[in-house]
Amino acid sequence: MAEPLLSVKDLRTYFTTEEGVVRAVEGVSFDMAVGERRGVVGESGSGKSVTAMSIMRLIEPPAGEIVTGTIDFQGENLLALPEDEMQEVRGGKIAMIFQDPMTSLNPVYTVGDQLIETIMLHQNVNKHDAREIAGKALDDVQIPSPSRVLDDYPHQFSGGMRQRVMIAMGLSCNPDLLIADEPTTALDVTTQAQIMDLMLKLAEDRGTAVMLITHDLGVVAGFCDTVQVMYAGAIVEQGTAKDLFGDPQHPYTWGLLGSMTRLDESHTERLHSVRGAPPSLINPPSGCRFNPRCDFAQEQCRSRYPALRESGNEAQFAACHFATELDLKSMSVRGEVSNR
Repeated sequence: MAEPLLSVKDLRTYFTTEEGVVRAVEGVSFDMAVGERRGVVGESGSGKSVTAMSIMRLIEPPAGEIVTGTIDFQGENLLALPEDEMQEVRGGKIAMIFQDPMTSLNPVYTVGDQLIETIMLHQNVNKHDAREIAGKALDDVQIPSPSRVLDDYPHQFSGGMRQRVMIAMGLSCNPDLLIADEPTTALDVTTQAQIMDLMLKLAEDRGTAVMLITHDLGVVAGFCDTVQVMYAGAIVEQGTAKDLFGDPQHPYTWGLLGSMTRLDESHTERLHSVRGAPPSLINPPSGCRFNPRCDFAQEQCRSRYPALRESGNEAQFAACHFATELDLKSMSVRGEVSNR
């Protein structure tokens, strides 16, 4: 098998607060292939963005710290790189689109200045050539009159256009991996669709791998090849999008999918919801962290942490002691496992 583009092993990222240590990411491991489009889903506070920030090495000590783990990118451990070499990786090989483009773009500099600075930092070109590359990048993301709007300021753009600028900035240096953290959160549905179609086209044309962090499972279903579901700082299920949406193996995944309205089915009953709230990451529950909210939790779930193991179809993994015994589609339990 080909070497993965990105390989994260046993990543643990903690934050020190007055109340205690927040274990925001706890033992996360996954691989991404060249050109793969991976969706990262889960409730707020599940560790999605912190995982991405850890990959970019944007966790600020002493409050935040990557405690253990390795992050191998193209065969090189990013956690062992000196900061000056890591700066070359950021933007040049791995780019990131943040949630709110208005706070990511500097309001006192033109869009062109910010694009040109990024291009000159990672490509050996002069300012004139960098401006031409910037104009081409804006044209690629379908912004009208790109040479003119280079001299405009961020406040002169709509939300959707600002997000297009962020995509242009992220892809202007042809990175091998693009991390998109909630890129469509503040946009209307029509603009969301346009942005996702644009990202899909650009990723396919350039062969760029994309890690898409989102709450929107509909976006994931239409965009991603693979999906990892995160809960309370850990991955509870991962697999291909087809397998995970068609046959979820973890009760939390089933709960997320069951809370969505499907247009291809008629509904005569209320949508399913995951009861309760996510646990404290300072004092998480013992055993499986999902057990206080799980309709199938047994004593074993409350005493022993479940490993992420193969379950369901090939290359589908779930962190559940009873994944193979659960029939989540009918909300029942097979075999000798009894519902509490």
